[in-house]
Amino acid sequence: MNAIGIIFANLHERNIPELTRSRTIGSVPFGCRYRLIDFTLSNMVNSGITDVRVVTQYNYQSLMDHIGSGKDWDLARRSGGIKVLPPNVRYNQNYTGGAHSRLESLMGIAASISHIKEDYVIMADCDGICNIDLDDLLRDHIKNNADITMMVKRQTLCGPLSDTATIVTADENGKITDLAMNPKYAEGEQDVALNITVINTSYLQNVVQEAIAHGFTSLTRDVMMRNKNERNYRIYRYDGAFATISSMEDYYATSMELIKNTVFREALFGIAQRPILTKVRNSAPTRYTDGSAAKNSLIADGCTIDGTVENCILFRGVKIGRGAVVKNCILFQDTVVGENVFMNCVISDKNTVIRDGNVLSGHPSKPYYIGKNQML
Repeated sequence: MNAIGIIFANLHERNIPELTRSRTIGSVPFGCRYRLIDFTLSNMVNSGITDVRVVTQYNYQSLMDHIGSGKDWDLARRSGGIKVLPPNVRYNQNYTGGAHSRLESLMGIAASISHIKEDYVIMADCDGICNIDLDDLLRDHIKNNADITMMVKRQTLCGPLSDTATIVTADENGKITDLAMNPKYAEGEQDVALNITVINTSYLQNVVQEAIAHGFTSLTRDVMMRNKNERNYRIYRYDGAFATISSMEDYYATSMELIKNTVFREALFGIAQRPILTKVRNSAPTRYTDGSAAKNSLIADGCTIDGTVENCILFRGVKIGRGAVVKNCILFQDTVVGENVFMNCVISDKNTVIRDGNVLSGHPSKPYYIGKNQML
């Protein structure tokens, strides 16, 4: 593929501050053994992109630990491969801190962008969970001789999505005629941007330089809205499985969907030619002792189950004590649940300990969260 990939690892962290206090949104754990960045990264690799640049700002130690050299994605290469770019540097006198938008992030890596030799750039965020063929998106972009092509999906606006979505309006030929950011009062079926975009490299380089010169901060508002009549901005409609993590409730609901919705799970992990890749770890199989029970759950390797687990997602190294009953929970790596504990609708971060006899319960619309390294 004559394209490189740019992944934004820190955008939208304010949507789930509980899980991003000490990590980027790209390194938030998901589905037993994955991180959110694995979906975006795998989509690019499966589509033949062998040069991927990950834009970071802060809290990126766990992201670097996860990606490593990139060998698990076949990106440990002499030419191209994966590069975790450092936090945004001071690109002009008005720059005061971390980037809050894609355009600010792009300005921070202007030097890297200026050296891109491929004709196209595919940009994506980390909070979209999907398994898609980016080849088809790029072909559509080239066929229509577009400057920018935005991937959209027809969705019903409700809840947090109405506050965070970008609505895209296009004519019958697919040319974008209007964009609305964060439409709090929009309702009904709308074309919602999935934050996966193809842009011509030469045009991206010009946009970044002009943004630096004029102090622009938003690709949507300051670039696309200003030039929508002169430039060929287009949409690419996607109708497959897609989930956006726009709140803690979204994260919980999407995770639980993996358990109860076989179609959704297969759409993500059941496509043989497009596997979702992640960091490989060598762990012992999960051990189930006499008297333990596990039902309708996703359980990673390296766990020890002495109690009862139902409708749960357990990451590596979780320990469930004897007599404990854990239902509808998401337990991150190395969580320890003591004996005779009852838990329902709980999300525990890494290395948490729930002592013997505790009773903890949340609700599907408001899961109870236990922070990293805490003991209750």
